[in-house]
Amino acid sequence: MTNPCTLSEAAKLQRVILNSPALEPIIRCWSAISLPDCWLVAGAIARTAWNDAFAFEPGYGLSDIDLVYFDASDLSEESEARHADRVRRAFSDLGVKLDVKNEARVHLWYSQRFSYEIGPYRSMPHAIRTFPTTATAIGIQPSGSQLLISAPFGLSDLLGTIVRPNKAQITREIYEAKVARWRAVWPKLTILGWTSATPNRITPP
Repeated sequence: MTNPCTLSEAAKLQRVILNSPALEPIIRCWSAISLPDCWLVAGAIARTAWNDAFAFEPGYGLSDIDLVYFDASDLSEESEARHADRVRRAFSDLGVKLDVKNEARVHLWYSQRFSYEIGPYRSMPHAIRTFPTTATAIGIQPSGSQLLISAPFGLSDLLGTIVRPNKAQITREIYEAKVARWRAVWPKLTILGWTSATPNRITPP
């Protein structure tokens, strides 16, 4: 684990992930991805955990799965697209869209999408640390029979169905639009406002 979560929290998350018909095959066939420092991250993990907490089907509200990797030696859009196409073909039977991105090149297109610039990420832990909420600032990858977890804010918000802003990078507008969509699908989430403080429990990038 590369995070301040407890062993019991990590065990619970692993159970939830490995019981998911969409996520378990990716973990089981991880070698087919074959990308440098690759992690399954963010929304797919959170939505799967929320479905478990609220007794929904594992795939409820799961529209896509984010796989991110870090390759600063090749920042080309063409290479990223080739990798994405290959990985999607490898898992075409999942029935869920796979979004594959090189986090080393996010700064090259971020301003076009969000109207403000960011600096280059230095590593995958650095990138995960900027994800928009404490619950979705998370990545997993298999390590033997266990899951390696990168969760700079721990797992208490995720497993406690609490949505809290992480202001490291996003704006209030982005956060409020995102949580409005989540509230419509998971109305029992505890969603904290933009003025809520980000926890101090954070690991360095």
